[in-house]
Amino acid sequence: MMITLQGVTKTFETPAGAFPALRGIDLEIHTGEFVAIVGRSGSGKSTLLNMIAGIDRPTSGSVAVGGTMLQGLDHDRLATWRGRAVGVVFQFFQLLPTLTVAENVMLPMDFSRTIPAGQRRGRALDLLGRVGVPEQADKLPATLSGGQQQRVDIARALANDPLLIVADEPTGNLDSATSGEIFRLFAALTAQGKTVVLVTHEREAVSGAGRTVTLADGRVV
Repeated sequence: MMITLQGVTKTFETPAGAFPALRGIDLEIHTGEFVAIVGRSGSGKSTLLNMIAGIDRPTSGSVAVGGTMLQGLDHDRLATWRGRAVGVVFQFFQLLPTLTVAENVMLPMDFSRTIPAGQRRGRALDLLGRVGVPEQADKLPATLSGGQQQRVDIARALANDPLLIVADEPTGNLDSATSGEIFRLFAALTAQGKTVVLVTHEREAVSGAGRTVTLADGRVV
């Protein structure tokens, strides 16, 4: 079992009072699964993804990923774990504009120091080849199309060979043809043993995922 959530709740304090974003979530995801989290806006999808990735902490309940109980880690240990165990794919790419594509992919290796310095560029080039954009390595992100930037973002997420890939609306700004290519890339990663969990509104992702988890009002329905 890659991911286990038990009784996870998350309550945010707002000017209007307490808002329960998650209400007693129980969820298990196996290693190598491709899971799509769907639901209406405000249903708790992104909050659930943040719990799984260790980006945020639950108000109550437990989250375990790859055998690690996240609530037992302090801030620094959680950040170190996340850098090595989780690859995050963003909707808006968030590539650093002043770094080349290869340098962007190398950045997580520089932070976590999981790969020897002399091997980092070679690994970056290999990952860019795996996602189909090796010829873009020495270009700046602004010169790439949206689909190419998203592929670079996925390569960066794979930099430290993480156990888990999470993605929040990764194709929200892409056309349908490019979205389909990105979803097929995620499916290929699960075929290679990676676990992929993504939040999406795209029907193709739902049809391509091995399992769909639907949220409504902070509960799995």
